[in-house]
Amino acid sequence: MVPPPPTNKPHVCLSTFLIMSSMALIDAYLVEQNHGPRKIGICIMVMVGDICFLIVLRYVAVWVGAEVRTAKRGYAMILWFLYIFVLEIKVYFVYQNYKADRKSLDALARKALTLLLSICIPVLFVVLVAIDHMEYVRAFKKREEIRNRLFWVVVDLLDILDIQANLWEPQKKGLPLWAEGLMFFYCYILLLVLPCVSLSEISMQGINIVPHKMLLYPILSLVTINIITIFIRGGNMLLYRDARVSGILIGKNVLAIILKTCSFVQYRRQLQNASTTFGVELQKNSVAQARPAPAPSQVVMQDQTPLPEVTTC
Repeated sequence: MVPPPPTNKPHVCLSTFLIMSSMALIDAYLVEQNHGPRKIGICIMVMVGDICFLIVLRYVAVWVGAEVRTAKRGYAMILWFLYIFVLEIKVYFVYQNYKADRKSLDALARKALTLLLSICIPVLFVVLVAIDHMEYVRAFKKREEIRNRLFWVVVDLLDILDIQANLWEPQKKGLPLWAEGLMFFYCYILLLVLPCVSLSEISMQGINIVPHKMLLYPILSLVTINIITIFIRGGNMLLYRDARVSGILIGKNVLAIILKTCSFVQYRRQLQNASTTFGVELQKNSVAQARPAPAPSQVVMQDQTPLPEVTTC
């Protein structure tokens, strides 16, 4: 059998601590929302689920720690998918319990749930990327550009969580049932897919990473977050008179649309300039190679000229 590669133990411990602590806090919400004998059953259920998840995490986290210093992020994508898949299922049940008991306006606990998710999820993504451990990215400028791109991913995660938090935070008038379910699962899919796309862009480019070619995530986030979330917040504000809609994040989406559009136009111009300069260089090289070509033919023709006849006396 092939021995496993050496792992980064601090990285494994940090990611495991973040995952299990956030799971335990969400479990505390689920247990506290139930009363009587049902509380004991929920407690046993979440404990069994956490033990099973910890067994799977024991193997996945080790391989995530083994690929930190490499250009691959495959196991990081698997770990992110498993974490969000399980965490959002628990958050969904917490949200349904709050929805069923609208009389208990425990605003502090609901705000604390939003704060918990807005800290744990982006921090875990930054830990899985591990930009400071990318020893193969030697240029400081490239590393800073990748860090700036990851900052946009973190801001997008906060944007998604802000929309999702509108469902369980106190509100006077609730949205229709179909709108709430659609909004929750739309945010659920974005949390599952978009960070994995960003990790895959880093993994596919390998050692020769070129930040300006990482365009798949900006295009997807431009459509799915910066454009669609404006309509979601605008609909909540106009149709349902929702005063909790964040005007700051609407401004962030408008600003992101302008900046990303400008960057796409600039990148397209760079590609056109690069293609034109490459074509000019090819033309110059072809002309330079074509110029000395007639010289051998002239030599041949000179060699083929008849020599003067030597007349004998």
